[in-house]
Amino acid sequence: MSNVSEEIKYLLSPKAIRERTEKIFDLTKAGKTHFEFHPEKLKEVTPFVIKVIKENYPDLDIPFHSRWGHFKPGGEDRAEILKAKLGNDKIENARTLLDLVITSVLLDAGAGAQWKFDENGKSFNRSEGLGVASFHMFKSGIFSSEDKVQADAKGLKNIKPADVEKHFQVTKENPLVGVEGRANLLKALGKCVENKPAVFKDGRPGNIIDHMLATYGNSFEASDLLFEVLLQFGDIWPARIIRDGISLGDVWSHSLLGEKETFDSLVPIHKLSQWLTYSLIEPIMEADVEVKNVQNLTGLAEYRNGGLFVDMGVLTLRDESLYQKAHKPSGELILEWRALTIQLLDIIAKEVQDELNKSPQDFPLAKVLEGGTWWAGRKIAAEKRSDNSPPIKIDSDGTVF
Repeated sequence: MSNVSEEIKYLLSPKAIRERTEKIFDLTKAGKTHFEFHPEKLKEVTPFVIKVIKENYPDLDIPFHSRWGHFKPGGEDRAEILKAKLGNDKIENARTLLDLVITSVLLDAGAGAQWKFDENGKSFNRSEGLGVASFHMFKSGIFSSEDKVQADAKGLKNIKPADVEKHFQVTKENPLVGVEGRANLLKALGKCVENKPAVFKDGRPGNIIDHMLATYGNSFEASDLLFEVLLQFGDIWPARIIRDGISLGDVWSHSLLGEKETFDSLVPIHKLSQWLTYSLIEPIMEADVEVKNVQNLTGLAEYRNGGLFVDMGVLTLRDESLYQKAHKPSGELILEWRALTIQLLDIIAKEVQDELNKSPQDFPLAKVLEGGTWWAGRKIAAEKRSDNSPPIKIDSDGTVF
């Protein structure tokens, strides 16, 4: 960690995400981005989110927003079935569950409107479908070179697009967005793990728990976990902006903040890495390891949370013709949408916490996301569009959203 510059440490922190996205928020308020902000509309969002929270979790006993919820559709908790077959070694069990959730998160980018997964006659689509499909793919042993229910470098490096198509039931009639991108992420995970034997001692992604224990001991901050996820898994993502040989991942340049790829122009989002971090917390804590201050992580800038604010009129595009076009995640319009989503999620989380008389420690943003905003975004999308699609079209490659 000592050989990482302060500049890079900053860009790999929740503090930087909040501070840099706030700059985009300020530009929007000043009328300088693609979006117009309508603060008066926020008063309609909080009651809607609270209504959704109470529908989903009447007792307010909400898990963190993470991948684990997507293993539960149809009333069956598949992860619990897997846990029941594990042994008594808590750290080894955590390694297996981390292998599962890391591979599943990498397979989690948007599925597209047409794809679905059939499990014993029940059909699941979108995030739940991807969760169930990735669970069965993991259980098949294909991620392991030893045909075990685990993931290791050799097994992951051999994954081909055809493997994803087979395990995700992809056909011409059942197309899945970004198959090649997903396969490439798994192969990249295998190479990443193989190239860092000091971190991944058994050649398994789940060895991240061993690295955390060796580096920080039995108690650490959620932001420490995010930093290590970004640093150790950063090589997985397509190389975008690299500093000191470190791939910064989900970090983008905005021309209104500075010249392209200069430090001042960079806006970190780290959506998938934070989603991964939220998803690692549960199995790590089940191994009797303390993860503190989860509330310091940020909201997730993806199309459900972001769609909530567009569909409810908090954000509108200044040029209405842009609703009809598909936008690449690397474009400034999508960067602005994602940055504004992070800022607005903090505002809504504070209002929800106040309304429910909860502290940020007792009811962190991760619970507001899981209980309310993500589902609220999905719910209003379904009301407005028959295909449940986001209000702004995204030309996704399967490695950002």
